[in-house]
Amino acid sequence: MAIYRFRVSFEDFDEVVREIDIKSTQKFEDLHRAIHRSTGYDPEKPSSFYVSTDHWIKGDEIAYLPNQRKIDRGVRLMENVKLSSLIDDPHQKFYYIYNFDRPFDFHVELIKIILETDPNIEYPYVFKSVGAAPKIFDKNNPEAMAAAVVTAPNEFDFLNELDFVPEDTEELEAMGGTGINEQEKSGDDEEEKEDDEFSDEDDYEEQGYSDNDDDY
Repeated sequence: MAIYRFRVSFEDFDEVVREIDIKSTQKFEDLHRAIHRSTGYDPEKPSSFYVSTDHWIKGDEIAYLPNQRKIDRGVRLMENVKLSSLIDDPHQKFYYIYNFDRPFDFHVELIKIILETDPNIEYPYVFKSVGAAPKIFDKNNPEAMAAAVVTAPNEFDFLNELDFVPEDTEELEAMGGTGINEQEKSGDDEEEKEDDEFSDEDDYEEQGYSDNDDDY
């Protein structure tokens, strides 16, 4: 029984790479789950592999949790399809879409075929992992929203409208010129304005005193 080594990379984050060893007799669902053990994402999301050309053009689909339209069309299911049944090329490629509601696209390429299994390894096995998988921000998670504010401070007013409370959020405390520190800055401006008003009155009194001297 052969072992396939797949190189898995994000289409938009090609510096993030996983290499996964998996038995040729295992299913596409096993590869799907192995990928997300290595990314930390929830595997229970509608996702699909597509048999791909060398230029990443999608062909036949192998789906996980497909919608009714795909089921009616007779799409093949990951839990039923062995990897070996769709490997026609020693450098076979698959285009993989994770979570159709909020998708990440991946390139999956067969890079090595190992002829013997290692009895000390439980397959699938993450042979190599490079780079941290990008975070998925959840609008229902305040911590994720706070992280989004750090990268896009112009959205802070919008979050206030949602009754978002940033006091205990470390990320927002690090925002130098926005949000939390804005009130302090406003207070300083008012003090400067009051100082200016007193300065004007002092000038006025001095001017008035000078006019009285002229009268004498």
